[in-house]
Amino acid sequence: MSTYQVLRPSRSAFVPVRLHRYHVRLWGEPGGAPPPLVLVHGWMDVAASWQFMVDALSPAFLQGRLVIAPDWRGFGHSTGPACDHYAMADYLGDLEWLLDHYAPGQQVDLVGHSMGGNVAMMYAGVRPARIRRLVNLEGFGMPATRPKQAPARYARWLDEIKALHQGARALRGYDDAAGVAARLVKTNHRLPPDKADWLARHWAEPRTGEDGATRWEIMGDSAHRIINAQLFQVEEMLALYAAITAPTLVVEASDESMAHWWKGRYTLAEFHERLKAVPRMRLETLPDCGHMLHHDQPERLARMVEAFLAEA
Repeated sequence: MSTYQVLRPSRSAFVPVRLHRYHVRLWGEPGGAPPPLVLVHGWMDVAASWQFMVDALSPAFLQGRLVIAPDWRGFGHSTGPACDHYAMADYLGDLEWLLDHYAPGQQVDLVGHSMGGNVAMMYAGVRPARIRRLVNLEGFGMPATRPKQAPARYARWLDEIKALHQGARALRGYDDAAGVAARLVKTNHRLPPDKADWLARHWAEPRTGEDGATRWEIMGDSAHRIINAQLFQVEEMLALYAAITAPTLVVEASDESMAHWWKGRYTLAEFHERLKAVPRMRLETLPDCGHMLHHDQPERLARMVEAFLAEA
């Protein structure tokens, strides 16, 4: 199997973020006139996932621009104290620390995919002055909830934490990188073999267990699979959306994924209704792609993002 040939290699940096040691991929150099471009990945993904889109960005766009892509806590090479669950508010705190480090007193262009898109939208509402332009790629939020669901939600959270500590929620390992690549292609049938092979070696790594056997394991903490203890509040999210001042581009894939995920409990129409709260928002659809649109159509997405960020 051939491996994808990177056009613009990233360099790695490690940054202290709260109690964690964050791994960050960087392209370009700081200090140029364009604002830094910050790329935040989705759930069970890694910063390297942005490589294909970065390779597709034009030289003119990248001239003098620093591109920053962190591995969220508990993903990739970012490390920290052991925990048995993750909360959305922590991603906001981590993003704030990273921006303080790389862009103190400076606005940034922020792009987020899936979970990262949700975090980006929330942060842009909390710190509107720090975001020059905002791009949300398939970050839909969560289904609406009702207060009466709280007892069952907390009970489920407790049960899942117990199961985690009993080893019932461990992530599956693979015999080799080819097995990881096959898993990526099974999830996304549009992913070419060369990109799957390259991404597999950044999405997982070989680890030797107590039995002496080496398996390729996903670089994602299994505690990420624990349900959030608190209910998702639509009214709270709408207030954050309304506080966004940056021009906002929301990009959806042509292949709708929400019907598959939520089975009617949350629809694309509901998400579009929520987006009406964002003051300066444009919605576009990227053709011939699924949820991993930055893998499926990196060139088209790069052109779309460049054009939006370049607007007066």
